[in-house]
Amino acid sequence: MTQPGRYRFVPRLAGACIIGLALGMPAWEFAHARSALSDRPPLPAMGPSLRKAVALQTAEQPGTIIIRKDEKSLYLVTRQGQALRYQISVGRDGFGWTGIVKVGAKTEWPEWRPPREMRARQPELPEMVPAGPYNPLGARALYLLRDGHDTLYRIHGTNDPKGIGFDGTSGCFRLTNTDVIDLFKRVPVGAKVVVQ
Repeated sequence: MTQPGRYRFVPRLAGACIIGLALGMPAWEFAHARSALSDRPPLPAMGPSLRKAVALQTAEQPGTIIIRKDEKSLYLVTRQGQALRYQISVGRDGFGWTGIVKVGAKTEWPEWRPPREMRARQPELPEMVPAGPYNPLGARALYLLRDGHDTLYRIHGTNDPKGIGFDGTSGCFRLTNTDVIDLFKRVPVGAKVVVQ
């Protein structure tokens, strides 16, 4: 049985206390360290893997990503007739798009800079959310370029695993953190992405 995130610190804290006692650290410093840990919100869940190996008939080469918005599926072609399928969220009404792009860059724990247009619609958004486990782009991001220019769309993770399988993004493609980490390892910069 998995314990909630806030209890994962207890074994580490106990180990730190033992080491600190051996080094002669005062007890009040441990109390302060323990208080700082308990004040932090629990880390978000990485989410389940929704990945599945499937048959896929396509003329696209292995390594190509095919996104089928109507299915809310992202396929990574692995070989002739085979692919990995990941369940995703896609753009809500008015934010869907199609076309052929490339993975122009990849980032682990990306920072998020909401585009000007998004901030105009939602003035409460900050100019930048720093990288880390509470960032809305999640654990990894693949940046999509068209003709060498940033589309401002991403394939990225989420810190809310329940947010997968919907039309709910502003045009990006969202996977669980577990799945985006897996996809990130498999896809090189320059990979072709077909959005249908």
